[in-house]
Amino acid sequence: MNGADEEKLQKNRKLCRQFLELSPKIRYVGLMNNFGRTISGQLRKGVIPLFSPDEARDENFLEATRNQLRKKFEKAIGKTRFTITENEKVKIVTIPITRGFFYITLEKDAENQEILKIVESIKMHGDPSMSN
Repeated sequence: MNGADEEKLQKNRKLCRQFLELSPKIRYVGLMNNFGRTISGQLRKGVIPLFSPDEARDENFLEATRNQLRKKFEKAIGKTRFTITENEKVKIVTIPITRGFFYITLEKDAENQEILKIVESIKMHGDPSMSN
């Protein structure tokens, strides 16, 4: 890895850590490319992952595929600002960026108003040029 790649990696890690601090309800923040490959991710200290590594890889690929499929409808309904998936154990928010997306998991009791504040902050401060 050259110096520029290492610098970009460190910048992406820092960004994920900053976003993790937006709310104690956030369990995980990840920056994914268009294929669902993790560019950078940060799990909150003390949080036990719900997915095994293979399940996480498959979940990220699924979300990447969903994001790409939604692009077909942008002309009719506009660009996707974010998506929320509510499960029994966790809420998942994806925020598309230029070349990938942010993948955020939150505690199941996270309120919608708090989620909207998190989304707006990430959209305002997320740098789409950072994704690979």
